[in-house]
Amino acid sequence: MALYRVLITLFAIWQLARLVLARDWSALSERRGAVRPLISGNHLWLHAASNGELTSARSLIVALRDARPDLALLITCNSTTGVTLARGWDLPGVSAHLAPLDLASIVRRVMRQWQVVAHITMEAEIWPNRVLLCPGPVLVLGGRMSPGSARVWGRAEKLARNLLQQVAFLSAQDSGSRDRFLQLGLRPEACGPVVDLKALYTPPPGQTPDSELRRAYPRDITWLAASTHAGEEEVVIAAHLEARKIRPDLRLIMALRHPGRADEVAGLLRTAGLNFDRRSAGEMGAEVLLADTMGEMALWYALAGVVFIGGTLTDRGGHTPYEPAAFCAAILHGPDIRNHVKPFATLAKSGAAQQIADAHGLSAALVALTDPVNQRAQGVLAQDALRQHTGLKGLMARMLPLLPRG
Repeated sequence: MALYRVLITLFAIWQLARLVLARDWSALSERRGAVRPLISGNHLWLHAASNGELTSARSLIVALRDARPDLALLITCNSTTGVTLARGWDLPGVSAHLAPLDLASIVRRVMRQWQVVAHITMEAEIWPNRVLLCPGPVLVLGGRMSPGSARVWGRAEKLARNLLQQVAFLSAQDSGSRDRFLQLGLRPEACGPVVDLKALYTPPPGQTPDSELRRAYPRDITWLAASTHAGEEEVVIAAHLEARKIRPDLRLIMALRHPGRADEVAGLLRTAGLNFDRRSAGEMGAEVLLADTMGEMALWYALAGVVFIGGTLTDRGGHTPYEPAAFCAAILHGPDIRNHVKPFATLAKSGAAQQIADAHGLSAALVALTDPVNQRAQGVLAQDALRQHTGLKGLMARMLPLLPRG
């Protein structure tokens, strides 16, 4: 723990100095845990790394608010995009802020000011001081522990064991993670069912394309490049241009992982000679829609008969296949799928997704999926393949008895 204190202190100094230099006083207050709650009373503290993890937890958050209205909810994220997403849900009794630094003094301040009675953390976000200083139960949902991470934690065996002994409930996202958590010190009685929270994804209410959007981008001829990163947009554009030679009516929605890159990607589209509109400008109807906004992915999934999953042609590890599967879209992806190995393996085994390696392969797949009946069949296959046995009700049944009364 002594080494961790040194490392987290150095990290905190760097973070706070960066925010001071940027004169970002709001973020500075949040990172220091100096924000006071607007909602009085006891709080659950739920932490997720960013918008991807938070999106997968939305159905759980709604269920928690319905089941325990006596407890307000503090949501924290490492990224401003995650905070923006949570605030956009406008859920009653929910506050969202940047995550405070994991310094003992800061964590104690947050626990005290927000009257935290339990801490719920997502996936790999296990922060020592938050676990050790929480006055109530600590729950880990969708826990992820890769072999590499397990080796790192293994070098701090005493710290890992102390932390995991404090965990009241852990539901791992795969059996390998579950076994590694147990080997590092998780108590067997705290080990819950294996549940990939991303499989619980349900589209947020109020995000249904209106008639104007549907007319502009008919599902049968529209494909979505979802959550793309730098280096992927060039492949997407080249594939669209090639496929358009055979499918001249083809439409593309390009949804960037980071909307701040929109000007850069707009330049790529202009250079390629593609007619495009920008969602942020309220435009629509062009051959390409540059979706440069946050929190509207459900709209784009609903419009697209075929989805290419971003992050799979770079070294990003790929994004979730559960969301396009929920909309019965035919799924295409690149080779880098290490963030979601199990669901992609399930899709491959069922023949419910196609892997491509370059623009030519992506174009060929788009041409092969011209028939809307074929698109729909591939989407249904994906949806069936990724359906899991333990659902939200089973998870809530294990969690709720552990939460103290408000």
